[in-house]
Amino acid sequence: MSAFGEWTTAEGLPAFDYRAGPTRWDPIIDPPSTRHRVHVGNRRITLVADSDGLCSVWDEHVGCWWIAEHTGISRFGELSTDAAPTKLFGPTFFRVAVGDVERTVLCPEGEAPWVLIKVDLVNRGSEVLRGTLTEEWVVRPRLVNLEFGAVPEYVAPPDAPLVVLEEFGGERVETTAGPLTLAVPVELPPGERTSVWFRFGLAGEPADPAALYAESLAALHKRLPTATPEISWHAALLTGAACADGMLGGHTLNQGSAYAFRHGFNGAARDPLQHALPLVHLEPDLALSVLRNTCAWGSPDGDLPYALDGRKQPWTQLFRPSDQNLWALWLAAEYAAATGDLAAFREPVPYHPCHEAEPVELAENLRRQFRFFADVVGVGEHGHVRILNADWNDLAITESGVDRELMIERGESVLNSAMAAWVLPVYAKLCERLGDHATATEARERAADLKARVASEWNGKWFRRAHAPGGAPIGDHDLWLEVQPWAILCGAATPDQARALLKTIDETCRAGSPLGARHRWPISTPSQIWFSVNMTLVWAASKYDPDLAWDEWRRMTLHAHTTAYPDVWTGTLSGPDCYLAPESDRPGETWALPDLGVAMQAYPIANLHSHSQPLLAHLRLRGVEP
Repeated sequence: MSAFGEWTTAEGLPAFDYRAGPTRWDPIIDPPSTRHRVHVGNRRITLVADSDGLCSVWDEHVGCWWIAEHTGISRFGELSTDAAPTKLFGPTFFRVAVGDVERTVLCPEGEAPWVLIKVDLVNRGSEVLRGTLTEEWVVRPRLVNLEFGAVPEYVAPPDAPLVVLEEFGGERVETTAGPLTLAVPVELPPGERTSVWFRFGLAGEPADPAALYAESLAALHKRLPTATPEISWHAALLTGAACADGMLGGHTLNQGSAYAFRHGFNGAARDPLQHALPLVHLEPDLALSVLRNTCAWGSPDGDLPYALDGRKQPWTQLFRPSDQNLWALWLAAEYAAATGDLAAFREPVPYHPCHEAEPVELAENLRRQFRFFADVVGVGEHGHVRILNADWNDLAITESGVDRELMIERGESVLNSAMAAWVLPVYAKLCERLGDHATATEARERAADLKARVASEWNGKWFRRAHAPGGAPIGDHDLWLEVQPWAILCGAATPDQARALLKTIDETCRAGSPLGARHRWPISTPSQIWFSVNMTLVWAASKYDPDLAWDEWRRMTLHAHTTAYPDVWTGTLSGPDCYLAPESDRPGETWALPDLGVAMQAYPIANLHSHSQPLLAHLRLRGVEP
């Protein structure tokens, strides 16, 4: 059982009843904190609910913006909701109760750029209850843009949006910065109850709040999968992180956590594409919207930047990965295979405005990405995909021990060869359906060549990880987990090799690790467990060892984290992109690089890998594939 509370239901939906008092934890690069957060949202706004009863509001429509932070209080007489002993975290709402005052803050379904606030009052006395209900928020707009190290001193931005607090059917106040307060007189007969409705955020259309509240909950019930409460929860938090993009169109699906909310960027480009993969089978319109949006990050030559900064400008200074186009091709092919919607590929998609280029059809955007992968990323002297300065693993070159510049210029990634050997034939099927037979033929030929080269990397125990020019293969004496599932999935591993490899992984990377397989063996310092990698392990194992696959999926769950680390909030309702393994000095928490001023531990929840990858792995376990 969690030290923080327990799972329950509210409005017929999974919810968490938070009962813990202030519990101190260490963000490493920031001062110690007692705040535990949960992120929920709709397709536009994000509500960040805090364990002390206060809230923050985030909007990524035009950049990485906090609209308000750690605020939002209802007061009635001596009762104040920031002193509520009960906090309930729901899948799209936050509820607190103090005395006979209950306050629910809901993100309405759709793209409303504001939160709906319902304050319920009950008169349990024998006299008429008279008083004034006040709703109080402090607007504190803050753009987060590539902030590393200490949090900079707050400076009010000149381009801050206008924020509104409104009582439905009553008064409205607005500001770009500062406090907003509304006072509502209440007269309530004995035994009666009433609801007072507000909204807070950016200006919106007129609405019937009671109807909107009911319709939003009904729509949420209808769209969430019901396999298990945790599956429903993951789907709600994943889709609630989407935001309509006011610059590029479509919806962005930033992986969040420290990357967005603490450091101020949306990256890497592969991540929104990866997060959208399970949505192909849950909310395909949103998956397509994310595909179009991420393709619009790029340039006309087919390159995708590593990330967008806090103002949605391409950020290419840090990493230049060699895998990103593969994720776009994969998502596109999975979407087409699941929906049959080929018309979507004839619709125009823009390029980032900085390139001043004309839009092209989505199919052409993807073809250019394939060409960039084939011609610019290319292959090295061993015929494997070039690594550039990173493949999926941003620190692969650093961890390889090879000279950095030599590896960037001529190094090769067996991981990306194995992934491409699976992705390209799937993309080729889409090309055939779109009538692009030349690209389909080339994609299949390249995949066949890469598959054969990956097969040659079997060293009798596992597949090697990379090649450096003129040197011994990387990964001959240590197992890099990220390449192994892809070698199985692309067919480079024979059935006997696949079974032997899974047994080796079980006896090494998975041994004694309650949250899943470690990404390196022998154990590196610190040893880490990555959702992205373990999703592929579940998928690959499902084909040869279903028991291992299901066990690995169970280790990915929030339940597994709570069981192993009941006193660690990270992993209770949401998580980071990776966990530290049991032998770490902070098991069940996450990574920090304080010397570089960057730490997942600074904001160790609301990373979409912790929600999307269990969902995608569960779909694969059920046999759902393109």
